[in-house]
Amino acid sequence: MEETTNLSPKADASLYNGQPTDTGSSCPSAGLTSCTPSIQENKGGVSVENVPSGNKQWFVLRVIYGRIIKAQTFVEAKGLECYVPLRYKEVRKQGKKRIITEPLLPSFLFVHASAEQVDYLLQDKNIKAFENRTLLRYYYDHTSHCENAPTKNPPLIIADTAMDNFIRLTSIHNPHIIPVTSDNIKYKLGDEVVITEGEFKDIHGRVTRIAGQQRVLVELFDGYLVATAYVPKNAMKPYVEH
Repeated sequence: MEETTNLSPKADASLYNGQPTDTGSSCPSAGLTSCTPSIQENKGGVSVENVPSGNKQWFVLRVIYGRIIKAQTFVEAKGLECYVPLRYKEVRKQGKKRIITEPLLPSFLFVHASAEQVDYLLQDKNIKAFENRTLLRYYYDHTSHCENAPTKNPPLIIADTAMDNFIRLTSIHNPHIIPVTSDNIKYKLGDEVVITEGEFKDIHGRVTRIAGQQRVLVELFDGYLVATAYVPKNAMKPYVEH
């Protein structure tokens, strides 16, 4: 059963409530184009908190479906920063409209840490003992391969600029922000723009039409996108990367 939360959102919204298949072969250490040897199993009692934290990056981890809050609690208990985007949803109870939150991407957790820290985290025996299944594991970048192992994919890493844009969008309390995948879009993605006014100001993405409305799509990775609510043409301008 999918978890629902009324936590005060550090972030809001999740993308797609499906479970994309992860067929990538394991590349033991993180990196976009290189594949370095995995850290050996911790035999000296070193905890995640004591692992070098330099060169932090945003890693995408797969979570057992419906266990995103348990995964968040587990990671934060290790002293690591993570992000769970939430979706704001309007519901009616006893004739009154309420806004609730639920995980936008119930199969994904975003962890901001070094490659060494994530490796140590995923070696924790409690992860593998969870309900006889692995609570957390790498999600792999299927668009690239490890330099030293060309048949394997490296763990997926999200660039800071892309993650900042995604967090900014999914932190807006608007129930009309919707999750989509590239399969749902029957329109050619248009020009890349930045929104200049309103609650979506400074969000940048590509213009498209969904459900008969002009919106701006933010793509985080591998065809997973979030669409804003309706944005008028005069509230956007061409985006120029600095």
